[in-house]
Amino acid sequence: MSSSYWIETLGCPKNRVDSEKLEGRLESKGLVPAKNAGNADLLIINSCAFIEAARVETIETVLDLAEAKKRGARLVVTGCMAERYGPELATELPEVDVVAGFGRDFLESASVPVSLTTKPRPSSGVRDFDLLNLARPKSANSWAYLKIAEGCNRACGFCAIPSFRGKQQSRSIESIVEEAASLGVKELVLIAQDLASYGIDLYGEKRLVSLMERLAGSADWIRLLYIYPSELNGKMIDAVLATGVPYFDLSLQHVSKRLLRRMRRWGSGEKFLELIGRIRGIEPNAVFRSSFIIGYPGETEADHDELLRFIEEAQLNWGGFFTFSEEEGTFACGLGQKVPKALALERLAEASELQDAITYKRRVGLLGTRVKVLADSPGTGRSFREAPEIDGIIKIDSEIPSGEYRDLVISGAEGPDLIGESES
Repeated sequence: MSSSYWIETLGCPKNRVDSEKLEGRLESKGLVPAKNAGNADLLIINSCAFIEAARVETIETVLDLAEAKKRGARLVVTGCMAERYGPELATELPEVDVVAGFGRDFLESASVPVSLTTKPRPSSGVRDFDLLNLARPKSANSWAYLKIAEGCNRACGFCAIPSFRGKQQSRSIESIVEEAASLGVKELVLIAQDLASYGIDLYGEKRLVSLMERLAGSADWIRLLYIYPSELNGKMIDAVLATGVPYFDLSLQHVSKRLLRRMRRWGSGEKFLELIGRIRGIEPNAVFRSSFIIGYPGETEADHDELLRFIEEAQLNWGGFFTFSEEEGTFACGLGQKVPKALALERLAEASELQDAITYKRRVGLLGTRVKVLADSPGTGRSFREAPEIDGIIKIDSEIPSGEYRDLVISGAEGPDLIGESES
């Protein structure tokens, strides 16, 4: 009888792709998916370590799965937290049998019994496989994330990702096109830590536009998550619009020029508004999403007021807000002028309330319009305006088969979600 596995994925879409690649590898070794965690012989947590809340979630998941696992099952922690805090995890969490960083083989380690008196151990520091380029099972959805690079060469003041994900490593265009063809989906969602810098390490120049052109026949829709605003030149804007998905996920983080420099970031509210206005001038139906850090060291009331004015003027379709998390080893970790947590939460609530009202207003503005909808699952679909798993959805007739497109009329709005009905 084959051994079974269960993977619990935490964190961002990039982790989800890593988990799917691990699934492909596990099944190539003869393991089969378990019906639930309690039935699995091997339980794997693909962890996140981006901010403190993610690390807490990882530890809570370890404890939950340790309690749920059957006698004799092995528990492995891999992913970002394993890479960043491997020795600490191995020492502090005796519930874990093996801690394995990126590309480190845990199959043999996980099969070796560990006595109750033996502390868990990290797997070998040697990378046994290239996780980025592992084969991947065909997608069961109408869409799929497609990771085109790993790591990041930027030095944003708040971000620890380069310290454990490393410098940028781009995949070849050929390997990406090959994987895209194998997925068999209607929509490809391109992801990386720094999409716009794709190819510079491999080809000596940025090749994202070239890649998008090569992927044009691989799916009906191609979506990008996300792009640094400094990289959105005319050529890049035209390339995004040519995908049929005029959706711009911009990595803004804030709008105060002074604070952005303190974050080691480019831009200002004025530059961002000019960019958004230029794109809307070309494509009035373009959709914009961004995320913002609230409470970065040195953020003043004037900075926050500037952010609120920007939100009101920019009229973004979607926005996310997160309080600053002090990450060990980052530039921001050594900065003074800390913003009290209570004040940061108060500012976050104010910005979120303003953006939620704008999002709802823009959704209501679609009432009565005719929209092309891709059915993701029974009763659920999306148009180009909604990124999967991130934005709102369109509620549709459950009889529409998954993976099919339908032209529907928007008949209602429920918060961020819409209701789409066939024309009578």
